[in-house]
Amino acid sequence: MQYYSTNSQSPKVDFKQATIKGQAPDKGLYFPEQIPMLPKEFIENITNYSDEEIAYQVIKPYVGDAIPDAELRRIVGETINFDIPLVKVTDTIFSLELYHGPTLAFKDIGARFMSRCLGYFVKDLNKKVTVLVATSGDTGGAVANGFYDVDGVEVVILYPSGKVSSVQEKQLTTLGKNIHALEVSGTFDDCQQMVKQVFTDEALNEKLFLTSANSINVARWLPQQFYYFFAYKQWAQKNNPPVIAVPSGNFGNICAGILAHVSGLPVKHFIAACNANDVVPAFMETEKYEPKKAVATISNAMDVGNPSNFIRILEIFHHQFTSLQNVLSSCSITDAATKDTIQKVYQEEGYLLDPHGAVGFLALHQYLQNHPAEKGIVLETAHPVKFYDVVEPVIGQAVTKPASVQKQLLLEKKSIKITASVDLLKAFLLSI
Repeated sequence: MQYYSTNSQSPKVDFKQATIKGQAPDKGLYFPEQIPMLPKEFIENITNYSDEEIAYQVIKPYVGDAIPDAELRRIVGETINFDIPLVKVTDTIFSLELYHGPTLAFKDIGARFMSRCLGYFVKDLNKKVTVLVATSGDTGGAVANGFYDVDGVEVVILYPSGKVSSVQEKQLTTLGKNIHALEVSGTFDDCQQMVKQVFTDEALNEKLFLTSANSINVARWLPQQFYYFFAYKQWAQKNNPPVIAVPSGNFGNICAGILAHVSGLPVKHFIAACNANDVVPAFMETEKYEPKKAVATISNAMDVGNPSNFIRILEIFHHQFTSLQNVLSSCSITDAATKDTIQKVYQEEGYLLDPHGAVGFLALHQYLQNHPAEKGIVLETAHPVKFYDVVEPVIGQAVTKPASVQKQLLLEKKSIKITASVDLLKAFLLSI
């Protein structure tokens, strides 16, 4: 499999090169030259396959010959070695719980897969590799956990000061060793822009071996397809495919889901559920893409004003708006409505949503009211305990904290505060 840049000004590369480079030299994102079609028999008989076999069959065409089959099977097995259950919430809405991994968030899948792929690729290199990532919340902890103590890899995580939850901050700032946290005075978009500028700095890239662990990296983005297939495997009504609502910030997750659908996975419709950062909902209304400065919300991992991966969604549909519209709709949910949804679902159904899942739940509920024959799945992307400071006042009681979280909250935060300056970031990268 070859990958081209969405800006069309860089040479094509294979999976290994795309993983190591992260972003194309022309500032575009790597995109597969072909979208592989899965055999119809595979989809029809999906309940007969193990999750490991499903994941392997899904990812193998994208990896090609870059990783030997036995090694790829090992990587896949280690990536998904935790539960991903589909849980009934109401008669029409089911929750795909993606928070049973080590950092209690959906990004564990992509981070674990990428860290193991990169670890395999760099083991024969003479150079130290620096993984650079911007996070609006969960990416930082997942990447820190996935790459912790990996030989030959230094990890630098940029996060917006005061705009991630206390649990998220502890997960990305307390490990030490090869994990470095930079606390940036600014927004996630500031962090992401600094990272992008560094990757296009030719002089710096001659001195350092840099790669990205954001979902712009194909090894982070592509394995997110796995759990859409796992959801369908557990879906009882195979003759009536689900509507899937995805809490959306940087749009890598829903883009992976749409990619899975184009590859043959039955899905009735996708909903990109956004918070007050409504660039994509506005685009779906007007066909005008107008990035905005991100605003802070209680669903902070979705506080993105210029989602990087939306270009990949447009690429899937060859930039044909009508084709996109047939598959995707999008809406914006307020903080007040998010809190109200957490409270109502907990009181009426006994199911506790995190703020991101609540955004997705309400978006799906609203869609199903207008499509009463359908049923749907909301992606519950993080454990509510990661946002206990938001959730507890809403439900009026404490959220039970897993032992791992209780222990982590007691650890000392280790971060370096910087302003949103690319020069300060460059100086730090050269110093480690």
